[in-house]
Amino acid sequence: MTPLLAASAMGRCDELRALIAQGADLSATTVDGNNALWLAAVNGSLEAIQVLVDAGVEVNHSNPDGATALIYSASAGKAEVVALLLQHGADPALETVDGFSARDLAANIECLALLRKARPRQDGGAADAADHIT
Repeated sequence: MTPLLAASAMGRCDELRALIAQGADLSATTVDGNNALWLAAVNGSLEAIQVLVDAGVEVNHSNPDGATALIYSASAGKAEVVALLLQHGADPALETVDGFSARDLAANIECLALLRKARPRQDGGAADAADHIT
């Protein structure tokens, strides 16, 4: 695991900022194919997620199973993380290799409500929150 991935997993925002400033590889993944954003989502660190998004980490990165940080967060019932990811362009229409979206896997009503309001990406690129949540 790279230092960036480790700092993400532990929610160490000062370390993240320093590593990013030093040119850390934002596309690095774990052996399971999860990126730094996924690890910050697992940790539940909204600040770490924001730092990573601001640095340009791929919000819609999917692991070999097709799961994104949004899909993981919805399935884990992390509504605050789901909301933040949606604000930063996470695509609620993406599916795992088994055909399940974040909405399909939402673990609680809060996550489901957020995902029902969200619209799938149309442009395939980054956009602001107003384009995703109505």
